[in-house]
Amino acid sequence: MKIGNAHLFDGTPGEEKHKFVARWIKIALAFLALLLLLSQSFLIVQAGERALIYSSISGVQHYQLSEGLHFSFPLIWHPVKYDIKTRTYTMSGDRAESQNESDIANRIQVPDDSLTALTADGLPVTIDLSVRFHIDPDNVWRLHQEIGPDFIDKVVRPQSRSVARMTIAGFPVVDVYSGKRQSIVEQIQSTLRPKFQQNYLILDEVLLRDIRFSNEFQAAIEQKQVAQQASEQMVYELQRAESEKQQKILQAQGEAESIRKVADALSHNPGLIPYEYVRLLSPTAKIVMTDGKTIVSLGDLLGEHQEGGTR
Repeated sequence: MKIGNAHLFDGTPGEEKHKFVARWIKIALAFLALLLLLSQSFLIVQAGERALIYSSISGVQHYQLSEGLHFSFPLIWHPVKYDIKTRTYTMSGDRAESQNESDIANRIQVPDDSLTALTADGLPVTIDLSVRFHIDPDNVWRLHQEIGPDFIDKVVRPQSRSVARMTIAGFPVVDVYSGKRQSIVEQIQSTLRPKFQQNYLILDEVLLRDIRFSNEFQAAIEQKQVAQQASEQMVYELQRAESEKQQKILQAQGEAESIRKVADALSHNPGLIPYEYVRLLSPTAKIVMTDGKTIVSLGDLLGEHQEGGTR
């Protein structure tokens, strides 16, 4: 209201200042709300992740978002991220080994998680098993819709334990103890892989970390090993005695062959007998056989010749 050159305010100057500050606070809050809305309008999917969209209107969308920046409708779309990198789930009697990623993150101390199975001959064995797998990146939304984020407890653990037990049941305990472990692992993998695929998981490999047997079977194996070592030592001793026997036989045969050759040579040349006799008496003597009975030393002949020349 204006009267002449004077102004009439509806409020005091303090009230006007208060209204001015309140107006700017509202503008700032609106701007922050807009920024928050814009920030929620974009979704960043990190490397090794996939994101599915749950819509408040239509539910789970039938696709997943790959790595990168994506537009999202705030307050309507609710993204859920899944890690699709390879992970390892271990079932072990060692608590440090059987703790998996979620247990470690939540500081949960898990009990003995090894599995017990019966072999084909009914003997119990305890197994430590690791399963390496990853989520099928093309079916993340199906995994979330049909199974949910607790797929380890619903699929990985029960399926792995069931298949491992059934596989062990097809092998006798001797095969499990000996060199058939690789065959067991291959059979577990071939049986478990399609079961994982049905639940939108991809099996990478199965690791048979350890197999423990009952105390009775272990004692029997140790006794068998001791007996086997004793048997192998006995076989070695027999083989060595046989080798020494063969060496003596060969040596005797060689000596007999040598004697036979000497006897044969003497039978064809009787003069060798006195020659060998004199040679044995004096290996350095020079001998001349004048006839079959007379032996003349060359030293004697040379001595007589020198004496005749002196005369």
